[in-house]
Amino acid sequence: MIVMEELSNLGIPYTTLDLGMAEVPETVTIEQIGTLRSNLLRSGLELMDDKKSILIEKIKNVIIEMIHYSDELPKTNFSDYLSETIQYDYNYLSNVFSEVKGITIRQFIILHKIEKVKELLIYDELNLSEISYKLHYSSVSHLSSQFKKITGLSPSYYKKLQQKRKANSENL
Repeated sequence: MIVMEELSNLGIPYTTLDLGMAEVPETVTIEQIGTLRSNLLRSGLELMDDKKSILIEKIKNVIIEMIHYSDELPKTNFSDYLSETIQYDYNYLSNVFSEVKGITIRQFIILHKIEKVKELLIYDELNLSEISYKLHYSSVSHLSSQFKKITGLSPSYYKKLQQKRKANSENL
C-alpha cells in the first residue's frame, strides 16, 4: 500500500505491484528515484533497484513462504520448485544467492526448516515423527542430527528447555 501511494504521489506509472515490488515500464528520473528512496526509508522500507538484490529477495520470499506459511511443502525438490516459481535456471539462482548472501540456498532452507521445527516443537501439536514427515526429512534421525548441528541441542532437549522457560515466566 505504501509503495503504491508513493509511486502515485510521484507520478511514476507501474505495471505490476506484488509484495511491495513494482515493475516500472517508463524511464524514471534520478530525482524521482531519490525522492522515492527517501520517502520509502521514512516508512521503514528500502528501494532495491539492483537486479541481483531483487532476485535474492524473491528467492528468500519463496523459501520463507514455502516453509513457514504453506500447509504442505512442494512434492518436487526445492531446486525445481524455486526454478519453476522464479522462472530462472537453478544454477544461476544458486550462484547469485551464494555470491550475495555468503551461504548456499540449501543452507538457507535448512536454517528456515530448523526454525519451523522449533516453532512446531513449542506448539506441541505434532510429535517429532510427524514434524519430520511434514518437513520432508528422510527420517527422524536426519531431522535430529540437522537440528543438533544447527542449534547445538537435541529437539527433545530444546522442547524441555522451552517448556521450562514458559513455566518460569508464568510463575513470575
